[in-house]
Order: sequence, then structure tokens, then C-alpha cells
Amino acid sequence: MSTPAHDPLDDPLARERSHLAASRTALRAMREDVEALDISDVTANWVNAAVLSRQIDERIKALADLSDTPLFFGRLDYLHAPGAERAEGAAGERFYIGRRHVHDADGDPMVIDWRAPVSQPFYRASKKDPMDVGLRRRFGYTGGDLTAYEDEHLSDPAESSGAATTSKLLQQEIERPRVGPMRDIVATIQPEQDEIVRSGLGGTVCVQGGPGTGKTAVGLHRVAYLLYAHRERLARTGTLVIGPNRSFLHYIEQVLPTLGELSVRQATVDDLVAQVEVRGTDDAAAAIVKGDARMAQVLRRALYSHVTVPSEPVVVVRGSRRWRVPAYELEEIVRELLDRDIRYGAAREALPQRIAHAVLVQMERAGEAPDDRVQDAVARNSAVKAAVRAVWPAVDPAKLVLRLLTDAEFLAEHADGLLDEDEQKTILWAKPVRSVKAAKWSPADAVLIDEAADLIQRTHSLGHVVLDEAQDLSPMQYRAVGRRCTTGSATVLGDLAQGTTPWATRSWAEALAHLGKPEGAVEELTAGFRVPTDVIAYASRLLPHIAPGLTPVASVRENPGFFEVRTAAGAGDVVAACAELLRNEGSTGLIAADARVPALAEALTAAGLPYLAPGEETTRETRLTLVPASLAKGLEYDYVVLDEPQAVVDGEPDERTGLRRLYVALTRAVSGLIVTHTAPLPPQLAE
Repeated sequence: MSTPAHDPLDDPLARERSHLAASRTALRAMREDVEALDISDVTANWVNAAVLSRQIDERIKALADLSDTPLFFGRLDYLHAPGAERAEGAAGERFYIGRRHVHDADGDPMVIDWRAPVSQPFYRASKKDPMDVGLRRRFGYTGGDLTAYEDEHLSDPAESSGAATTSKLLQQEIERPRVGPMRDIVATIQPEQDEIVRSGLGGTVCVQGGPGTGKTAVGLHRVAYLLYAHRERLARTGTLVIGPNRSFLHYIEQVLPTLGELSVRQATVDDLVAQVEVRGTDDAAAAIVKGDARMAQVLRRALYSHVTVPSEPVVVVRGSRRWRVPAYELEEIVRELLDRDIRYGAAREALPQRIAHAVLVQMERAGEAPDDRVQDAVARNSAVKAAVRAVWPAVDPAKLVLRLLTDAEFLAEHADGLLDEDEQKTILWAKPVRSVKAAKWSPADAVLIDEAADLIQRTHSLGHVVLDEAQDLSPMQYRAVGRRCTTGSATVLGDLAQGTTPWATRSWAEALAHLGKPEGAVEELTAGFRVPTDVIAYASRLLPHIAPGLTPVASVRENPGFFEVRTAAGAGDVVAACAELLRNEGSTGLIAADARVPALAEALTAAGLPYLAPGEETTRETRLTLVPASLAKGLEYDYVVLDEPQAVVDGEPDERTGLRRLYVALTRAVSGLIVTHTAPLPPQLAE
């Protein structure tokens, strides 16, 4: 690693700091230019003015200088000029790689967006394949100040031999203590991750990654990259990031702005299907049946049972003439619509037009010349409307689901051959419900209603969806997400070993099939950048019991981290362990079985240790978070105290789910872990 020279004129670090200052000045000028725009004479009306004003406001926000985020983190010096073989850069020309594009007053680039093609070698170039790069320079920062740099001469024969060395600055950035939300991690993306990030918009990719392998980072970078590479298309179709809970979404929400994106919608699966108020819960057995993909067919049968074969003709009176569409012809129209397999609601809307067309054919045979206005008038005729109501009635999705869950005969009729009697009894409500509003819907019920709603009217599809912690979704939840990207693509992120719901997916092939993306490519990340070596090795003892055959994460960190298992006499020892870790820089998480959280909260308060709940942002003053084990997934802390592992296992409905929950809790630490226990440890953790 280089240090400043004594002569300022020959000091590379001073020159790089000067370029950083000039780049920040240029960014400020870009922002001021936008702020100074006068649109009063260029807009035709107030609507155009409002749209343009909003676009200008978004541009101003995008040009904000985030003082604690490096404006650039690397530099590439290319070997050859444009037009020369293998070259993308210019001879002697250098590019500073950063979070957004910055140009000077003449329009010449001072910082290149990390997503631009010319930036790709920063992540992918190696001494084996230098990609026409002579020098790659990484910068080290403290806060927003540039404090160090590190060079790799990729094309120098004198340096091309020998074993590859790990970048010290990169290692320090990965291991740097964290306070606050998830940080900008664009500078630490690795070649295998970058390949996934820059894969095309048209394909769906599934990333299997153990703790600390950067799968969430890959997903966020991928959506930022796609918005850069396909901005016009995705501006029309939209993007969405789906996380497991609100705490997780709050944790990651600050990352996208640092990657150059301000307007990516975030939601949970529960948010997506929120057509009714959820006030109830299911036991595990009922939730498993309701989440099974067979329920989609039960719903389809129940919905289309409302369609009846016409038994009476339709007689339309227009003026002095009566036009009769016989029952057999109506039946042909209905069967044709059923055979087309279009949405229930779309078919219902088409039915009156089909009947009206049959009337127009008779009119034409009688010598009349009706036009489209006549057909529309016939479609609105009271006799036609009455026939449609009788043959193809409107159905409310929530009422349909309510009837299935409360009417044993209706459920039995449409679940025949799909659900056995015990499964039907499992999902039937014990007491009748007066109305949809009075029902205590569960999260699984809301997903069923969303499925029914899609059978009636097609769900709007987005251009790209990122689904994180996907291993925990039920088949019906996968279908709900898949409906949001039927004409788009998806990035699916997860770890089969961290599936902590009774309905957790057994394989990614199965999950992708339920998502409607069976052709999706599955990529596996096995290099662990965040979890210390000793910690991941200890947690991996559980893998044979929770995910046989899954490749263990191999930590690539040079610092093995701090790890200790302690016998505790009570809550006081747990609090003492927290106080000990808080003497270090960075954040600390106390993770415990949900049932033990209230007692630990009292102990922390009695000891005068302030703490936060998951999702609340840590500060310099309050760096301890008390985390129920059920909410630990996806979160990371510099240091973790894990209280009573056996209680974490016992808090779940079955041992495998409990051991998976424990695996999650054990792998939340970035720098150190203390495991405290009074009861014996789970035998699966033994050597």
C-alpha cells in the first residue's frame, strides 16, 4: 500500500485528492446548472410544466453529493487507443470509476459510472486476463476523505507471474466496522458477482448463496445496472425489490441511492397481496396446505363453477323487430370462451359482444346494414345483460375464498382429487363469518385472494423483480411474485440452508417452476466475504442436518474474526458479553429466541444499556440492537451475542426448521461472535 511522498508535487495521493476535490466541484456545478433551469417559456401547459418540474427535481436529487460515500473508488489506465484491438479506452487515458457519471465544464468525463462498459474491467480484469488495462488503482477512504491507494500493474510481465494476492484495501473495506444502514458495497463486487450483475435483462437468474457471499449486494447492483443499461424500457415497465420483512427493507433502502438509483419500489410479499386486512394467523398445518400450489387449481375450479350452460334463448327487441339467439348458439359462444382459457373477467366482458355479434349476423341476413354502434347498443341491451348475469356472473375474489374456507361442501366439490379430507378439514374455518370485512384473514388467505383476483383479471407485470430471501416462500407466494413479472424477468436470491418456514422450498428448480420461470439459470456463490472463518466453520456443522449436499461457504477473509462459546449463569452474563463487545468499534446485535427477548430487554434496561429494535438505525451513541431470532435473517452486525442456541431451535415447530433458524442466527456476525448458553448446546454443533 502506498503512502504520501514528502514533495507535494510528486505526491500521487495529493494528486488523487486534488482530482476528488475537482470532481466534487464539477458535480456541484452540474447540480447548479439544473437548479438554474427556467422552464417558464418551454412548456405548453401546466401538465407539461408539472412533468418537467418533477423530472428536474429528480435530476437534482440524483446529482446530490453524498459526503460519506466515495465519489470514485477506483481508476483504470488503459493501454491502447480506440480502434486498436482489444481496447475500449484511449492510449494513456485513465478513467476514474465511481458511483455516478461526472463531467467538467467542457463535457469531458471526470468520473465514469461503475455500470458503464468501460468500467467493467475494474471488476473483471486479472493478471491472467488484463482486458487491456495497464494499471488498476483502488482507493481507500476514511469517511469521505481519500486516505490511501493501492496499485495493480496487470499488464506488467514482471508482476504477471506468481500467486495472486488479495487486495489489502478491498479486504479492509469488506471488514470495515459498520454503523447505520447497509452500506454502499459497489467497490467490493467480485468478478463472479459482477458476471451475474451484468447479465442480460431478458433472462431470469437465481443466486444460491450462503451467509456473507454477497447475494443481496448482487441483487441490488443488478437492479441498478439494469436501470442504467435499459432505462427507457424499465421506466415504462417498472422494477421492484421484494424483501422478507420491513426491517430488512429499511436495512437495504439506503444502498440504491449510492448506486445511482433513487426510485426503485420496495415491498414485502404481504404488501403485494394486500387486498384485505390481515388480522389472523394460521397454524403451520393450515398454512402449508393454503400455500400449496394445488390450491391454485382448487380456486380455478371454484371460480369457473359459476359459469352455467345457457338453457334459454336471448330475445333482443329493437324497434318493431325481435331478434332471437337460441340456447344452443349461446352454449357454443360460452364453450368457445371457456376453451380460449382467457381470464374469467375478460371472458365475461367479451360475452355480451359475442351475443351482440350473433344478433348482427341475423340483421345482415335480413338485409340490414348495422355498424359497430349498433353492436355496442345490442351488447348493452337489458336482455343481453340479464343473460350474462345468469350465465357468467361477476365474482368477488375475497368472497370466493371466504366461501371455500367456510363451506365444507363447496370446498369438497372443488378440492376433490386435489386435497384429501384431512387437508380440507385443516383449512376450513371453525366458525361461520358474516362478511369479508368481518373475516380474520391470515397472510396465506391474502395470497389465495390474490390468486383468485388474477384468475379474474390479469395482474400488471413489471419489467424486472428482485426477490430476496426467496427460500422461505410457499409455492402460492412464488406464484404471486411470478404474476408481477410474467412479461419481465426476475433475480431470485436465497440460501436453501436458511429456509425457516415449514413450507420452505426444497430446490431452486421447484421454486423457479412455481415462479413461472423454469428456464431460469441457477448460479452458486460459495466465497464468503462477510462472515469470519471461525464463525462460518462453526455454523457449517449444521449443514449436513439442514441442507445435505449444499456446498459450505469458504471464507476468504484474512482476519479469522473473534469467536467464543461461553457458559452463562443467567441474563447478567449475556448483558456483560454485550457490554464487552460494545467496547469495540461498530454495531452489536444480541440475538435470542423470540420468547427470551422480553427478559433480556429488562436485563439490558436494568444494566443501563440502551438498545434498538431491528430496522431502527444504529447511531454512534446507540450501537446495540436486540433481535428476535425470527427477524434476524438478512441482517448483519459487526459483533453478535447469540443467547441460548437450544432455545432458538426449540422455538420452531420442528427440529429442522429450528436448526435452520440457528444457522441464520450464527451467521449474522461480521467481525466477532460470542455464543452464551445455560442449557446444553444442540448436539448437531458438536465436533
